[in-house]
Amino acid sequence: MLWSLLKILIFIALVGALTFGASWLMTRGDGMTLTVAGQEYPLSALQTVIALVLLLIAVWLLLKLLSFLVAVVRFLNGDETAISRYFDRNRERRGYQALSEGLMALASGEGRLAMSKAARAEKYLQKPELTDLITAQAAEMAGDRAKAEEAYKRLVTNETTRFVGVRGIMKQKLEAGDTDTALKLAEKAFALKPRHEETQDVLLKLQTKTADWNGAKKTLDAKLKSGTLPRDVHKRRNAVLTLSAAKADVAGEGLDIAAREAAIEANRLSPDLIPAAIMAAESYIAQGKPKYATRVLKKAWEAQPHPSLAATFAAIEPDESADARLKRFQPLIRLKPEHRESKLLNAELNIAAENFPAARRAMGDVIAEEADARALTIMAAIERGEGATDEVVKGWLARAIAAPRGPQWVCDNCNAVSADWTAICANCESLDTLTWRAPPKQEIAAPTGVEMLPLIVGAVEDKREDVSVPEAEIVEAVDGEIVKHPEETKPAPAEASK
Repeated sequence: MLWSLLKILIFIALVGALTFGASWLMTRGDGMTLTVAGQEYPLSALQTVIALVLLLIAVWLLLKLLSFLVAVVRFLNGDETAISRYFDRNRERRGYQALSEGLMALASGEGRLAMSKAARAEKYLQKPELTDLITAQAAEMAGDRAKAEEAYKRLVTNETTRFVGVRGIMKQKLEAGDTDTALKLAEKAFALKPRHEETQDVLLKLQTKTADWNGAKKTLDAKLKSGTLPRDVHKRRNAVLTLSAAKADVAGEGLDIAAREAAIEANRLSPDLIPAAIMAAESYIAQGKPKYATRVLKKAWEAQPHPSLAATFAAIEPDESADARLKRFQPLIRLKPEHRESKLLNAELNIAAENFPAARRAMGDVIAEEADARALTIMAAIERGEGATDEVVKGWLARAIAAPRGPQWVCDNCNAVSADWTAICANCESLDTLTWRAPPKQEIAAPTGVEMLPLIVGAVEDKREDVSVPEAEIVEAVDGEIVKHPEETKPAPAEASK
């Protein structure tokens, strides 16, 4: 609306300017005298200007006529395309001008104008490989998805622009959430250009999302060959995909020979991949090879201590006594004696062996530096084993309830916390981004008044005769998790009859 009004104002201004100029020229008396064959023709100022304009038009027409005559002479001399080239040059000039204007409109974000210029360029140039691409991108910019898809489909029919058309339709299907069709299009685009990095990434993401682990491994190999993925990253992610394929086999058919070999291969590719080490150790245990399982777990523990590694290490000898287990675990603990996980593991083993002073010594400075729920629960168990009062034990457990959970599987990309390790983050769908670490602290005010929890948990019973009060909540520690439930309250007995 504003642009139409502006064009009307400009037209009126031009008409006014021409009218004013013509009036001014008519009021001037002096002009020009034109002499032809001794005959003089006096011209006014306005007539002089009109004569000059007509002269310029005549010169331009003369040049055009001479150019056409040259084309005719060439045609008569045997150049059969001379005349057609003469007219085609004019069409090409107009077409390329419209094409450049369409590109400028596309760059400036004017989708509708770019589509109009692309249609004009197609009319003159008859080159759909150029104009359809501008039309498709301009239609996407203008929000006309149907027209964009139609243009991309025309690009698919041309061999030189087939990849661009397939990629454009693939991106549209991704935006629409049609991942099945997008996966097929990504495979087609990958077959057309295997070294295209964006297509590799899209295909890899779709394959992992649909659990096509073998296909994802082939795409990963292509990324390595094309130089778009470092060799160390390829080795790690190849291990992740191999482990995921093994886990899928286990979920479907149990720990068969193929799954065992896949788990062992994943551990070989990346010994620090904790789930791969656990699965490989379990496969060795199932085969009756405890020495191999011990070696795998020790190597993984040296890279990254983890409680699941300790649990699998315990499963090597499930029926041993607490003292024997404490002795067998010492070589594993000595691999990383200063690591927090080693200290907590040593303390738990000493608690199981009922050596509570040794358990306290094993804790070291864990409480002072990294007091989480698990560490505080272990301290409560130590206090209970050493005969501390209920108030002391409840105080430790109260702190455990309000303390952080400690290390968990956290996504490095979006900081989402996962209960178990997976190759793909459930939140952001990134590949191989889960690491075992403490999640970032949440700066959110707790609405339940955690600072009052020690007073509630440590409440003292009223010992007055014939009066009962609700006892404090019972807090239990089950496998490092804090479970809290209120004990049943007893009603006060009725007042004795007088």
